[in-house]
Amino acid sequence: MSAVAAPLERRRPPRAVRRRRFLIAVADHSLLIAAAAAFLAPVVFIALTALMTNDQALSAHLWPHPFRWSNFKEAISTAPLLRWTLNTLIYAALATIGILVSSIPVAYALAKLRWRGRNAVMLVVLVALMLPPQVSVVPLYVMWAKLGNAVGFHFVGSLWPLIIPAWLGDAFSIFLLRQFFMTIPEEYLDAARVDGCGELRILTTVVLRLAKPAIAAVALFSVLYTFNDFFLPLLYLSDNPSSWVVSLGLSQYRSLHQVQWNLTMAATLLVMAPVIVVFFLAQRAFVEGVTLTGVKG
Repeated sequence: MSAVAAPLERRRPPRAVRRRRFLIAVADHSLLIAAAAAFLAPVVFIALTALMTNDQALSAHLWPHPFRWSNFKEAISTAPLLRWTLNTLIYAALATIGILVSSIPVAYALAKLRWRGRNAVMLVVLVALMLPPQVSVVPLYVMWAKLGNAVGFHFVGSLWPLIIPAWLGDAFSIFLLRQFFMTIPEEYLDAARVDGCGELRILTTVVLRLAKPAIAAVALFSVLYTFNDFFLPLLYLSDNPSSWVVSLGLSQYRSLHQVQWNLTMAATLLVMAPVIVVFFLAQRAFVEGVTLTGVKG
């Protein structure tokens, strides 16, 4: 009978060697560690302040004692955070769907179809990408106000002036998707055309399956933008508290509880939590999509 070979055990390096490797790794990543600490410091400060009493929040203490978890319950009871969150989710969902539905066909036409005036249209998209939103906000506000008076529906004060423009295309999303569509080999599309597929079917069955990372990145960009958007909700929704989103509602909540920093920080942490969770869950698709859309084939 052959002897059974004993499993090899990896020898653990001495403590001095492990310590030296750790210090070298810290030195090699010192800039990244410093940047991470700088970004995490405000979040840690908000979390610690949210767990303090009102007197501790106004003092020089940095560590809560005791931890007051009831601040989150009190923040929810003193402000309609659930209503604000629901309005934000409606805004984010409908705007994201609208951006994808309206931007994907335009990006495909600019990337894979040959037609006269394509370069001119792409130039218009780039100009719209560089145009600040503050330039067009006054005529758009007047348009929504007059349109509401004409049809008998008050658009100003509702979420529709924020949602409807997303269904008319977004310059940044079109540009990002176009860059990715250009990396798709033409052989795939030509093979589908030989099989008798039209351009719409090619888009839905071939291109969309290959462009999942870019679509996920665009969708994540849209969700993060809607959660962070403050200027447009302040312009259209300030007179209707029932339609406030979290960014606008949190600003008003801070003005009402500006002395109670513990409650303000607790409400801020509750608003930040969904965005942070969504980003970490979709981080891989986000990074992959942004990386691939920067490569031109």
